[in-house]
Amino acid sequence: MTDSDKTGPIDSVTVPVALGERAYDIVIGDGALTRAGELFRAALPKARACIVTDANVAKRHLATLEKSLRRADVTASAIVIPAGEASKCFDVFEQVVDQVIAGRYERGDAVVALGGGVVGDLSGFVAGVVRRGMHFVQIPTTLLSQVDSSVGGKTGINTQQGKNLVGVFHQPDLVIADTTTLDTLSPREFRAGYAEVAKYGLIDNADFFSWLEGNWQAVFAGGAARAHAIAVSCRAKAAIVARDERETGDRALLNLGHTFGHALEAHAGYSGQLVHGEGVAIGMVLAHDFSVRMNLMSRDDADRVRAHLAAVGLPTRLADVAGGVPDANTFMDLIGQDKKVQRGALTFILSRGIGQSFIARDVPASEVKAFIADELSRGAAG
Repeated sequence: MTDSDKTGPIDSVTVPVALGERAYDIVIGDGALTRAGELFRAALPKARACIVTDANVAKRHLATLEKSLRRADVTASAIVIPAGEASKCFDVFEQVVDQVIAGRYERGDAVVALGGGVVGDLSGFVAGVVRRGMHFVQIPTTLLSQVDSSVGGKTGINTQQGKNLVGVFHQPDLVIADTTTLDTLSPREFRAGYAEVAKYGLIDNADFFSWLEGNWQAVFAGGAARAHAIAVSCRAKAAIVARDERETGDRALLNLGHTFGHALEAHAGYSGQLVHGEGVAIGMVLAHDFSVRMNLMSRDDADRVRAHLAAVGLPTRLADVAGGVPDANTFMDLIGQDKKVQRGALTFILSRGIGQSFIARDVPASEVKAFIADELSRGAAG
């Protein structure tokens, strides 16, 4: 049987996201994209599909999706946006909104995001606000989006002041994660997504992190190990989202590494100098190093975090960022725009050890600034 002969996912797994009336399934499998029309029709029997994708993904996967939708008698059209983080902006958002409205799509129709986190975040925001809320289907094609951004309903765009500062919570009706789409990713894109996989072990699953330390090469190679890592990650996120849909409690744990990472991304101008997963990798190392500085965890555990992320080829030091990093004052200004800041008080996700992350509120800004200054000095010293 050739790849073109496959008509359904091999060894597919369905992960439910339990949100009452807004509950939905994540379907994970080899070849799941070929069944997208069938899955779409089952979830949304009368809806039309407005596909939003980027230029790179369109070349690789749009024809397969359109064929599957036609086979299920789903009326569909596509909007193609430029690839890259720069598309998560007001200008592109406005263009997509205008095209959805011009296409006479109704509230009962669905915006379908085919692509990575940029496409998913932007499309979900469009779906959340056009006609005060359309249906939404996520078809993530990157590792990062399959294990993180496609699940949970957080949508949005970036501004000059920071990442994801404008958006809405808008849950999808269905998530379809075809693991074969990951074979088209560049090594850098796959590594960046892997940072989010490792995050789930570091949050509260030390056994999973240990498994990743021993099996990461098999995850990168594909097959059963990759599918297992994706399923574990999706189950972990689904459980947290079910407990805390709108990030008023422990859903903030999913932001491990993101406070530092988002600041670095903003300084890099959301460019190719530093992609999201790379920022998260450095951010997770900094979060654990800061936890050591605050006498919360052992140096040995923090060194394990850095060693594992470095082993897979991810950046782990501020000196690894191409184009440089902000000075301590600028870094603090960028951190101050983080969505977890409450009444000016800094909130970080810190750790007491591998798999023992927790939400630390009212972290003294002076401690954070001193830590950043020391890290910058260490980097300058080589």
